[in-house]
Amino acid sequence: MSFTQQLSQSWTTTGSLLTVGLDPDPTRFPAELAGRADRIFDFCRGIVDATAPYASSFKPQIAYFAAARAEDQLEALCNYISENHPGHPIILDAKRGDIGSTAEQYAREAFERYEADAVTVNPYMGFDSVQPYLAWRGKGVILLCRTSNPGGSDLQFLKSDGVPLYLHVAGLAADKWNADGQCALVVGATFPAELAAVRERVGDSMPLLIPGIGAQGGDIPATVAAGRNASGTGMMISSSRAILYASGGEDWKVAAAEAARATRDAINAAR
Repeated sequence: MSFTQQLSQSWTTTGSLLTVGLDPDPTRFPAELAGRADRIFDFCRGIVDATAPYASSFKPQIAYFAAARAEDQLEALCNYISENHPGHPIILDAKRGDIGSTAEQYAREAFERYEADAVTVNPYMGFDSVQPYLAWRGKGVILLCRTSNPGGSDLQFLKSDGVPLYLHVAGLAADKWNADGQCALVVGATFPAELAAVRERVGDSMPLLIPGIGAQGGDIPATVAAGRNASGTGMMISSSRAILYASGGEDWKVAAAEAARATRDAINAAR
């Protein structure tokens, strides 16, 4: 089953468009995990189990694991999700971008080492830096388009033939790079007008990964109105810190579950 098929099935079976981002920061972990050698895995496993009933996918951010020399725990986590929550696609948030020969190795890392279902990619070096990911048939390739950070406007609003660069990227993805239906786009919830423009440009079939709600302040009703497709889906609406660190006490799993449930319900109410 391809990533887009798996994602569509998960939206239906879970009744959720929520993607839970896994950005483990040990300085914010509950006291009960202090001193554990595998505390990053233990924390993320607890979050995954608590939030799986309310989420349709999980998005581990590789930098949080790599900075802590915990890539082995990321491998274990991806394996755990696949075995225990097989209906939830794994999106490796890596934002890789490099020349083709190097991109081949990054693709192996994402899809072979971590066995992710999709990976985020920076497309600003052009097609030959994206093609090695697309060579993995059925895997999702999620391209940075209009990012949620304020500095994204420094480059993404530059005009090319009168068209903002982010819409040019959306057009390349929709018209040239998505021959096998593998592409998706990252578009931030913090910019609903641009989100709506991207949805209009790519049509209903392309999924959008939408960070920026929760701690970054994106408005859920505005996000859903701008990013939904005709069937009321088409979105991976991501929340990380607001769910992961809903509580630093003994109730951290319960609090994470409640935050995920509330976020799912708020998204569904806007659909």
